Amino acid sequence: MHIHILGICGTFMGGLAVIARQLGHQVSGSDQNVYPPMSTQLEQQGIELMEGYRADNLDSQPDLVVIGNALSRGNPEVEAVLNRGLNYVSGPQWLAEHVLHGKSVLAVAGTHGKTTTTGMLSWILEYNGIKAGFLIGGIPLNFGVSARLGDAGFFVIEADEYDSAFFDKRSKFVHYRPRTAILNNLEYDHADIFPDLDAIKKQFHHLVRTVPGEGLIISPECDANLNEVLAMGCWTPVAKTSIDGYAQWNAHLLKDDGSQFKVYFEHADQGTVDWALTGRHNVYNALSAIVAAKQAGVMPSAAIEALARFKNVKRRMEVIAQIKGVTLYDDFAHHPTAIATTLDGLRKQVGQERIIAIVEPRSNTMRMGVHTETLAKSLSQADMAIIYQPEAMGWDLSALKQYADNIEICASLDGIITNLLAETPRGGHFVLMSNGGFGGIYQRLQNALNEL
Repeated sequence: MHIHILGICGTFMGGLAVIARQLGHQVSGSDQNVYPPMSTQLEQQGIELMEGYRADNLDSQPDLVVIGNALSRGNPEVEAVLNRGLNYVSGPQWLAEHVLHGKSVLAVAGTHGKTTTTGMLSWILEYNGIKAGFLIGGIPLNFGVSARLGDAGFFVIEADEYDSAFFDKRSKFVHYRPRTAILNNLEYDHADIFPDLDAIKKQFHHLVRTVPGEGLIISPECDANLNEVLAMGCWTPVAKTSIDGYAQWNAHLLKDDGSQFKVYFEHADQGTVDWALTGRHNVYNALSAIVAAKQAGVMPSAAIEALARFKNVKRRMEVIAQIKGVTLYDDFAHHPTAIATTLDGLRKQVGQERIIAIVEPRSNTMRMGVHTETLAKSLSQADMAIIYQPEAMGWDLSALKQYADNIEICASLDGIITNLLAETPRGGHFVLMSNGGFGGIYQRLQNALNEL
């Protein structure tokens, strides 16, 4: 079968393309944003990429078109699908019907940490001899690929609350029907499709309704929004997690930056995680992954051993270069809370060393100006924060300055690089934070630093 995918370079759709290829299908796809690492992964899998959306991309008459949720009516390729009467489906529905059916699904949901936690859980199973299938919204360095079909009865999936397609406005995760569901956290996000937090809570409640009574839901004890979701109705056992608390599963920090902690189950010591990651958010992620892995038959001690060898997903505080006394990081930042927790973990790791955060507010929610105050305050652990304001932003980012005094606004990438070169003699840590390509600044900055 020839499957053509619209929006193929998105993290979810790109993973779906890899799995379709592993099932033996001919796969092609189009996208308007073709850039690494997803484009590289797809090309390595022998998948034909077409840049831009055009009706003639469909001239090969594919048997099925899978349409990503970034596509809407008016898009020329979408219009051609409808006008030609081609068979089409959403990505989550195709995955549910052709991959997840009959498997024990372990789903990771939440506003933050989905990708990292999915990567952790997949790695724990892999390390312990379980070749589970997985679909991760990024490329975990332990695997080098964001998705695979697997040859076990388990499938680990990043379960996003974003909608499925222009013709299916249900959250993606409603399609997955997990037996084990991790609910990492819940905050307001995706302002382009959800009018308020209550609308997101309702979708999470729909997810909870799909988890069987013999399954398991894993949730942090202290998240009030998730507690409200569970109070709407829950028919499944819930395992609660905490840090230095009293939940059934508890992590006791041995180092303040989260790089070392003990794991307890009902007050019984299960072992010590000693790893390269930092931040309380990653401690919660690890704790949830350990609990979920137990549902697949992996004992906590074995999961802890695996985490010591875990390599994070690309673009999650990934060190991309060390030049002229400066360490450059690539971090996939999409929400103020993610920015704050990431910078807090780095600050606790590096002490008084200089930190500069360079942020492209690219997510729909941040571009709409919903998080103005929280975005400014999320940067408090940085000595300097440089925010990129492209022409099409739609609101004046200088409004951020009323909430913080460490912020500079730059309207060009050249301006950002000039500012960073001026800061280079002082050394430190430059954290590039974006959920997109950031105009290719990663390589441009490295080139400029090497020329100093």
